[in-house]
Amino acid sequence: MQLQNKKAIVTGASSGLGAALATALVQKGASVWGLARNEKRLIDLQQQLGNAFIPVCLDITDANAVTKWVQHTFNDNPAPDILINNAGIGAFGKIDTMSAAEWLGILQTNLIGMYHITSQLVPYMKAAQHAAHILNIGSIMGTVAKEEATAYCTSKFGVRGFSESLFKELRNHHIKVTCVNPGSIETPFFQHTGIETHAHMLQPAEVAELIIHLLETPDNLLVDEVTLRPLIPTKPQ
Repeated sequence: MQLQNKKAIVTGASSGLGAALATALVQKGASVWGLARNEKRLIDLQQQLGNAFIPVCLDITDANAVTKWVQHTFNDNPAPDILINNAGIGAFGKIDTMSAAEWLGILQTNLIGMYHITSQLVPYMKAAQHAAHILNIGSIMGTVAKEEATAYCTSKFGVRGFSESLFKELRNHHIKVTCVNPGSIETPFFQHTGIETHAHMLQPAEVAELIIHLLETPDNLLVDEVTLRPLIPTKPQ
């Protein structure tokens, strides 16, 4: 796919990998709707990127709000070419100490929210009858589980299953689906997890560069899943 003049949606766009993805897409000549709950950060990002970045303050766990936004935006306009399901939260703790609200909230954002936005946009992508690409940001913890991470691992194992089923469902509609499973990325994601970030973690711009490469592959070439991790996982001495 040539990214010049393409239309993309990035969820969780206000910081971290989402902001890096929005930046990389705009630099390639695409227009980007950046979805997130933090309106101020979205507006700040628009001031950096210009009018090719369109801030959308939206909670993807709110099914009605997602439906209204999709219909308002695309009923009378061309369908998006790209959807990057990047929004995600994480918290870690023992199954008998983490609250039900926190546990279920992780699934609501990481998996159910992904369903809400994807299910609403797929009909528009199908009707457009041209090449499109959905990328779902999973995690290395959706491939190998970790103790005291039942909610996060459940959500990310779910993202992998969702992605594999969806690529088989949509491939004959010229819609690619790719699941990207990164290891730890040095982003604000870890601020409330008790995990200290460091420079040996993956860098958002580097991960975004890989995703741009996946988007630019030939239309009849599908990379359905990719796993990436830091070469050296430990904190620099």
